[in-house]
Amino acid sequence: MSSEALRSCPCVSRYPANPVLTCQDVPYDSTLVFNAGVIRYRGKYVMVFRNDHDPKPGGAFGGTNIGLAYSEDGIAWQVAPKPCLEGKDARLAAQFGLKEGEILRCYDPRLTVIEDEIYMTFAIDTRHGLCGGIAKTKDFTEFEALSLTVPDNRNMVLFPEKVGGKYLRLERPMPVYSRGRDRFDIWLSESPDLVYWGRPSLVAGVEEFPFANDKIGPGAPPIKTDAGWLVLTHAVDLDPSRGKNGWEDAWKKRYCAGMMLLDLKDPRRVLGVYRKPLLAPETPYETQEGFRTNVIFPTGAVLEEDGTVKIYYGASDTVIALASAKVDDLVALCLSKEG
Repeated sequence: MSSEALRSCPCVSRYPANPVLTCQDVPYDSTLVFNAGVIRYRGKYVMVFRNDHDPKPGGAFGGTNIGLAYSEDGIAWQVAPKPCLEGKDARLAAQFGLKEGEILRCYDPRLTVIEDEIYMTFAIDTRHGLCGGIAKTKDFTEFEALSLTVPDNRNMVLFPEKVGGKYLRLERPMPVYSRGRDRFDIWLSESPDLVYWGRPSLVAGVEEFPFANDKIGPGAPPIKTDAGWLVLTHAVDLDPSRGKNGWEDAWKKRYCAGMMLLDLKDPRRVLGVYRKPLLAPETPYETQEGFRTNVIFPTGAVLEEDGTVKIYYGASDTVIALASAKVDDLVALCLSKEG
C-alpha cells in the first residue's frame, strides 16, 4: 500500500481545541500521554491514560505508568496528583501469579463498566512476553487482578454486559512466528467469570479493512445500539518508503480509526464494516508533531444521552484528542454499501 492520502469521515468532528490532555497537564514526570480509557461513571467522566517518561536515546523511555484524570464535561480534565498504577507493581505481579520483577510495565488501558463495577484491561510487558491483563477496581487506588493472557496478546476490550450469559472480550493476538510478519486480526473470547477465557473465534481479518495492510485491533470497548454492537478499531498500513516521521530514525506505519458493527446476540457475526477510515491523520498534532506521527489510536468512546459519541484517541503517541459523531450516522455507515 502506498502513502496515498486518506481522509476522515465527514460525519466526525474533531474538538476544535484539541488536544484535550498533554504532558503539561500532568503534575508528575511526563513526556507522552496517550491511549486513554474513558467512562462516564456516577455523574463524572473518568480517564486512565498511558504516561511515558524519562526518554532515552533511540526512542525508548525509562518509565511508563497509568495516570488518572476526572472531568465534569469530558473535555476539561483534572489529573490526579500521582499515577493510579505503576508499571512495575509488585503487588499486581503477585496477584497475577508472577514472580517479583517479572512485570516490566503496564500501559494502554481501557475502561468498561459492567453491572456498576469498573474493569480495566491493559497491556503488560513481562520478561517472558507481552500479555493482556484484566483488573477490577472501586476507587482506582486498589486493583484486583482477575486474568492474564499467555503471550502474545494485547488491545483487549470487554463488552459492557454479558451476552448469552457469558462475558465477552475482543482481543488482538500477535502471531508473528506463524504468519512470518505483522498480520494481526481481531478475535473474540468468552468467559463465565472474567477469569477463565476460551472458545476463541476470529471476528475480522486485516483484509476486511481496505485501508490496512499490516494489522487491525480493537479500539474502544463496544457500544450497544439497537442495530448491533458498534466497535471502533485501529487499522494500520505499512509503507517501506516512509522515512523519518517523529522522534525515531524511521517510522513507516500509519494508524487510522475504523469501525464495524457486530450482531447483538452473536457478536462473532459481523453485520458490516465501514471500509474507509473513520479518522485518518490530518491535523498537525496527528501528522507533524510528536513521537510517532501519522498515528490515531482510538481507545475510549462514551455514548451521550443525545446520541453523540465522544471518541478519545491517542494522537502521534504523544497527546490525547477528542472527536465526536452521531451514533446513528456511525451505524448507518457500517451498514451502508460503503461499509
